[in-house]
Amino acid sequence: MLAPLDGLIILDLTHVLAGPYASMTLSDLGARVIKVERPGVGDDTRAFPPFKDGESAYFATINHGKESIALDLKNAKDRIVFEELLQKSDVVLENYRPGVMERLGYGWDDLQPKYPKLIYGAVSGFGHSGPDSQRPAYDMVVQARGGVMSITGERDREPVRVGASIGDIAAGMFLAQGILAALLQREKTGEGQKIDIAMLDCQLAMLEHAIALTTISGEAPRPSGARHPSITPFETFHAADGLFVIAAGNDVLFARLCEALELPIAQDERFATNPARCENARLLKRLIEAVTLEHGKRHWIDLLTKAGVPTGPIQNVAEVLEDPQIRARNMVVDVLDRDGNPAYVAAGNPIKMSALEDPSTRPAAPKLDENREEILTWLREA
Repeated sequence: MLAPLDGLIILDLTHVLAGPYASMTLSDLGARVIKVERPGVGDDTRAFPPFKDGESAYFATINHGKESIALDLKNAKDRIVFEELLQKSDVVLENYRPGVMERLGYGWDDLQPKYPKLIYGAVSGFGHSGPDSQRPAYDMVVQARGGVMSITGERDREPVRVGASIGDIAAGMFLAQGILAALLQREKTGEGQKIDIAMLDCQLAMLEHAIALTTISGEAPRPSGARHPSITPFETFHAADGLFVIAAGNDVLFARLCEALELPIAQDERFATNPARCENARLLKRLIEAVTLEHGKRHWIDLLTKAGVPTGPIQNVAEVLEDPQIRARNMVVDVLDRDGNPAYVAAGNPIKMSALEDPSTRPAAPKLDENREEILTWLREA
């Protein structure tokens, strides 16, 4: 079975998370990813815990199946190797601060005339334009500045960072989308182009209803905990043994919820429409919990699921990894060591395609500079 990106060569200069997440996605779709790392140090995440047998699980789970070569782009001999790699590559990815690649002589304006088919993907905190393009950034900086932290957490308490690194991951996802779009356009024009992804831009792109609320009401939304600010009931509820979620997103689902709970309020003017339910959200929550506190979470999840009401448990990561639905979708995979034995557990590929194999394992992540000789041999091939 031929993977969609089979034969595509990605020259990946990125480190930490946003860029490596993008190249991991492209690798899962069949691309060959050659990771260019700093001699002696490599990707910063090689030093990030947790560790197993002296190697970073963080690094392994994002960089599995890639190849590694260490190059100093200020060294004349290494520059020759790098330029030979550029000649054979379809895509080059970098996540340096704007201007770094230009000072090395490898910015877009330098590369485009020499390699007209090359696609250049750049991801940075604030992008390659604008007054703050030179400022450094990490995930938390863009979550804070991009508005996401302002709507995350409990009302009237301090803002909270989203637990997953969505500043990096969203940027990596948008970078991968941009690369795929540029590849499609290259099929039509024969020319490459530059993709400029700013982590801050990607945070704004995810604000969806918060932007609508702000521009229509004139007031920026505040954190609302687990409750959706515009849909009710759409939050956590207490059962006899803890919390679970109910997401009744329209009037039909609310009527089903009321019927399943034997709660005769579906036609009550305080709750008959979503705007009315939002106005009376606290009262509605108390009425629902007066019922749900009578039994455990599993009782209500089974009952509401049978009634067609969206509901579910609040699972920790260990529970998610054992979830039968997650397992059935091959979303928990083993990253192998160099002997072919399972070494780490990683998330699977969420892009399920009918013509793409979805193996339950991933090749090992490379040691720093591990693939130098085979890469140099490949470069010298006719």
